[in-house]
Amino acid sequence: MMQHPFANISFQEFLDNFKASMKRAYHRDDKIDDFCSTRGIPAAVLTELMSTNPLALTIPREYGGFGGNVKQNIAFISAASYESLALSLTLGINNALFIQPFTKYGQAAAKPHVFERFLNNQSMGGLMITEPNFGSDALNMQTAITEKNGSYHLQGFKHWQGLTGMAEFWLLTGRRKTENGTLMRDVEMFMCDVNAPGQQIVVEEYYENLGLYQIPYGLNRLDVVVPEQNRLIPHTNGVKMLLDLLHRSRFQFPAMGLGFLQRMLDEAISHVKTRLVGNKSLFDYDQVQSRLARLQANFTICSAFCVKSGEVADIENDLFPLGLEANIIKTVTTDMMQESAQSLLQLVGGKGYRLNNIAGRSTVDSRPFQIFEGSNDILYHQIADAFLKLMKTAKETKLYNYLVSYAPAIAQRLQTLTSFEVDYQLSQRKLVEFGQLISRIFSMQLVAESAQRGFRSDLAENALDVLRQEVSSRINNLRFENQTLVVEDYAANSYWFDI
Repeated sequence: MMQHPFANISFQEFLDNFKASMKRAYHRDDKIDDFCSTRGIPAAVLTELMSTNPLALTIPREYGGFGGNVKQNIAFISAASYESLALSLTLGINNALFIQPFTKYGQAAAKPHVFERFLNNQSMGGLMITEPNFGSDALNMQTAITEKNGSYHLQGFKHWQGLTGMAEFWLLTGRRKTENGTLMRDVEMFMCDVNAPGQQIVVEEYYENLGLYQIPYGLNRLDVVVPEQNRLIPHTNGVKMLLDLLHRSRFQFPAMGLGFLQRMLDEAISHVKTRLVGNKSLFDYDQVQSRLARLQANFTICSAFCVKSGEVADIENDLFPLGLEANIIKTVTTDMMQESAQSLLQLVGGKGYRLNNIAGRSTVDSRPFQIFEGSNDILYHQIADAFLKLMKTAKETKLYNYLVSYAPAIAQRLQTLTSFEVDYQLSQRKLVEFGQLISRIFSMQLVAESAQRGFRSDLAENALDVLRQEVSSRINNLRFENQTLVVEDYAANSYWFDI
């Protein structure tokens, strides 16, 4: 019997081998700064990064992969994000948006060939949902599916897919066309092999994306015919399958966030300890300490998120019902990423405002994380709706009373702040603010839980203090009445020179 390729390799060995490949790729002659401002990954760098077969991590053992779980995937991608946010997103796209859902919902007949190509040909995979006119309104996608002689014909346009023109395998989403030409409500998903006859996807345009230069994005035209065995089989319906996929992906955002946040913290501490202003180290200034403490709190909060995600997000679990938790973890993680990058840039100053500096590069690279896979404004609104629904079901109107059961580890800390009646009829702008508030309270709960289980207590206490201050601030914002609207004809009588 042929020995399994990963039979005698522990996860730590697998991870260490990958870290060594990143060191060779990125730190030999400082290569990462040489190519960070150019499009794509140089072939030699990509070959080095793929030399340890990192995409084998989450491929099941029965197909020759390492068979790693979500907890291991989080640790793996976190190690990548410390070196390169673009690399961690590349791995995240492959693992969370292709390999995991294909493993869970793909048909057995289609899996051996696909996974063999990943393992032996360094192939990659991605997911196509977003369309030019249907971004946040994804469930109204217009990609049409028609069945023909046991195969499926998909026609439409998709854009802003990471790894456009680079991945060989795609999960395609669309809606079946009825006899009268309308599209059904449910969503279906299919695996597409761009090297197979009739399955080529045409890239009509490559986008000049702002940041994440190593990942190609663009506009794709679909006119493909895929066989029956390439159809993903939902456990209930297609919408729930898609939400299970998206929620699992959002639960894994802390994987990309943690290494990135740790890098921001390390870079900030290193800079301020060596930079002198007024014959005094930046490290000794109180405002600088405030920024460093916030950067460190973000690292701690994201670590708590990783604990939670590692426990609930394996593919055996149905994550369709966990939208509230998934959306909180995605929004707070990505807000912290952008905030930390901006803070590092502020500390570094002018030198950081260059694309080949880690501060400038991180600021533009982390910004789209607040937009893709659900715009944070929309997700905060959804968080508020979901939480208010829970309060209504419990017939509770006072926030603190509900927190006693929802967030028992930190409710007492917030009693004074949260002993107020919640208005169920909030305006949309107030729903977003309420969602932001609930997200920070939930973050406190996860930090407290991680401390109870052994996470370093001084880091946890600092993070809880930072979050409590933010909760206080967001409660004040929620109570402040502001219904201002834009003045559409603002140009009239508003030229300062005439005053």
